[in-house]
Amino acid sequence: MIRFFTILSLLFLFQNCSAQKGYTTEKTAKKKQLENFRKGQRLSFNGQFGAAIKELEKLLRTDPTFIDAQIEWANVKNQQGKFAEAEQGYEKALAIDPNYLPGVLYSLAIVEFDQKKFGESAAHMEKYLATGKIKERRKKAAGRYLNNAKFAAEALANPVPFDPKNMGANINSPDYEYLPTLTADGEKLIFTKRKRGLEDFYISHKINGEWQKAVPIESVNTPENEGSQTVSADGKLLIYTGCNRKGGYGMCDLYFTEYKNGEWTPVKNIGPPINTNQWEGQPSLSADGQILYFCRDPKGGRGNIDIWVSYRMENGEWGAPKKLPETINSKGKEQVPFLHPDGQTLYFSSDGHPGMGKADIYFSRLLENGEWGKPENIGYPINTEKNESALFVGLNGKTAYFASDQEGGFGKTDIYSFELYEAARPQPVTYVKAIVSDAHSRKKLMAKVEFIDLKTGKIYSQSMTGADGEFLITLPIGKDYALNVSKDKYLFYSENFALKNNSTADDPFELKIELTPVPETSTTNGEGLSKPIILKNVFFETGSAALKNESLAELERLKKLLDDNPNLKIQINGHTDNIGTEEDNLNLSSDRAKAVYDYLIKNNIAAERLKYKGFGETMPIASNGTDEGRQQNRRTEFVAF
Repeated sequence: MIRFFTILSLLFLFQNCSAQKGYTTEKTAKKKQLENFRKGQRLSFNGQFGAAIKELEKLLRTDPTFIDAQIEWANVKNQQGKFAEAEQGYEKALAIDPNYLPGVLYSLAIVEFDQKKFGESAAHMEKYLATGKIKERRKKAAGRYLNNAKFAAEALANPVPFDPKNMGANINSPDYEYLPTLTADGEKLIFTKRKRGLEDFYISHKINGEWQKAVPIESVNTPENEGSQTVSADGKLLIYTGCNRKGGYGMCDLYFTEYKNGEWTPVKNIGPPINTNQWEGQPSLSADGQILYFCRDPKGGRGNIDIWVSYRMENGEWGAPKKLPETINSKGKEQVPFLHPDGQTLYFSSDGHPGMGKADIYFSRLLENGEWGKPENIGYPINTEKNESALFVGLNGKTAYFASDQEGGFGKTDIYSFELYEAARPQPVTYVKAIVSDAHSRKKLMAKVEFIDLKTGKIYSQSMTGADGEFLITLPIGKDYALNVSKDKYLFYSENFALKNNSTADDPFELKIELTPVPETSTTNGEGLSKPIILKNVFFETGSAALKNESLAELERLKKLLDDNPNLKIQINGHTDNIGTEEDNLNLSSDRAKAVYDYLIKNNIAAERLKYKGFGETMPIASNGTDEGRQQNRRTEFVAF
């Protein structure tokens, strides 16, 4: 926050012109006094603070009631950073005449704030505002100081849990390390290192729970500066800030590179409409890769920096960015946004919201109406009287990472981690990490991956695996999801993730998915040509063959498979657990298989391509002795025939 205590003698023109009694003012001072006072002012203006103090103290020894000299003495002490002495000086001036110059109350409040005397600072700032003799610009500044003082007093009295741990010598060095970012699985850490004035990217891998020695990302680093990065959840897309680059659009632009076939691709400018002739930087990519938050400033990073957002369009290009509303963007600077993989919690730095005095870290949660809620200060001592900026919160929401120059580190700025207190945590998130391969040849496959929100039927995430067959998708807890993995000429793979009633996300899902090629021939003797494909997202009402709405996405996928492969014939099989009689279970399983059969017939799949059969409780795939086992046994599947 800008210090507005600028030499109060400039405000003396606005003093009360009525006659004063009992003390000396600039107007009533004798000629020699005035000459010495002016000399003290000149010395102060030229930065000769020690000489100015001596000159002013000579005046005050001969005339302790010279109020303007007393104020000037306090101003110089203030500029020297000797806030306790400045406080005493302003109080002496107020003791001479509390109404002489309202600005004394303002400066007193500020030096009290600098000494963490927040209650006293607030009281004096309120008195200053009550005088009414204030210009609008100063009034706004005083209001910000007052809000900060009130907040800081409360924050200091109610500190939040905070126990940062240095991440060690494999990450930190005698140089500057900052801006940590992690992949969703927590196995890769990418950060910025500044060495001999040059910013580069470094990466460390976690092996057996230990971070390995960080190494530079040579194929991305250049003789210029690279920094302020965001990495996709799977670690395969890196977006970062580059400044003053040949072919750039503005002073600083966003650039990107992708990790393919074991190496980073050549760096590209992300281009319009993200980059403009202004300053763009500090990106944060959503976990699904569809939303990009970043900062923009028309004054080249020195003005009113705001947070903007762009959404990826269906053609894969970025849409026109929009500035976040005033709920987030204040009249100050908002910087370093970080959208947690829950998609609902935004962390950022600001010097415009009530805080500890300078730039603090805040978080905001997405409301049901799609708007961002009122930002909350993350609290003291995470925030201090210094500038706090970049915070990264891991997928589990419990571990946060930041950079600090606190004592006891390895270098100038080190990276630390700490357990984030519960009220500031995002919603729990887990991830699904998988490798897709051919069930026969084991060759890795490029396949389409879709996650569907079963409640809405809408696609939550959609992507393609790379040539390595891998994908990693984050899933916020509190919803149920269907996974569908498909590829032309293959039977699809189905999985269900019932996370609606989960409250934690400690165990991620790691899968090996094998896709079976569509059989090239069919027989009519009922012999199966493929292993059963379980339709894990086909659901029925309890004890009934009535299909639930959540089944529609899976049924449509099955229909599309048949439409795309007109020679494919399938048999739908129904199975139950062992609760109830064998006869009832056989009938229920047959009715449920027929319900899927009927859906396909109704949707124009020829009857001669379909069969259905119920097996009751006769073919369990898990123990019926547990709820989980019985749930697995209650299934609908299909085989090619």
